[in-house]
Amino acid sequence: MSKKKTACNAALKPAKTISALMRLLLAFLVFFGSQTAQAESSKDEIIVSAAASLTNIMQELGKGFEQSHEGRKVVFNFGASGDLLAQMSQGAPVDIFISASPKQMDQAQEKGLIDQATRIIFAANILVLAKPATGSAQVTSLDDLRLPAVSRIGIGKPETVPAGQYAKDALAAAGLWDAVQPKLIVGSSVRQVLDYLRRGEVDCGLVYATDVRVAKDAVVTAAELTGTKVLYPAAITKGAKAKETAALFLEHLKSKATRAGLQKAGFLLP
Repeated sequence: MSKKKTACNAALKPAKTISALMRLLLAFLVFFGSQTAQAESSKDEIIVSAAASLTNIMQELGKGFEQSHEGRKVVFNFGASGDLLAQMSQGAPVDIFISASPKQMDQAQEKGLIDQATRIIFAANILVLAKPATGSAQVTSLDDLRLPAVSRIGIGKPETVPAGQYAKDALAAAGLWDAVQPKLIVGSSVRQVLDYLRRGEVDCGLVYATDVRVAKDAVVTAAELTGTKVLYPAAITKGAKAKETAALFLEHLKSKATRAGLQKAGFLLP
């Protein structure tokens, strides 16, 4: 009886060995397949770090791109251009950088973070003096910022927010920068300033014309500062993981459909 069991066990050993090898092979194939799928997926997905003022239009353009490029995906990271630049400098994964000012793009270029050959300017905007639709302050021009009735003026942080830098330049050109310092309520992005305006937490603020449109009936334009030229540059980063998809997205930004969408949203063409 003992001999029979031994013979039976000996016969089973090769089967167990083959089974173990099959499991190992299957695990390898599953792992290799998942790694390949992830690699292919990373080639089709891009991360776009874009200025906060582009939030709404970029989301629309992203959907259009994905619909016309089956299998491609766009993930957005919105914020103040200076903050986005700092993130890239610290190694954050970004395939395309879009700022609200050539200044931050120049800095990215100086740091070797973008591919200069891919750099384009695809849109423009206008800086405006805006106020809450239900606000009591009678603001119709920059000169009115001197009035005692105007005690809270919203602007973006000039060091990191292009809209804030544009605002500072406009106020300085009008000889108002020093005079309005005690009245300034500083936001971390142009969209935060827009939120201040929506909620009536400031008497007025300096934002983009397109931001006023986004706020609809809650915010109105008091004056357009047409002397300020707002430009939006875009470029593929040096560390882009999905260069082919990034290049396709840049082409999408230059397309007729995109240009029509930009104009509909209130942006200007460069």
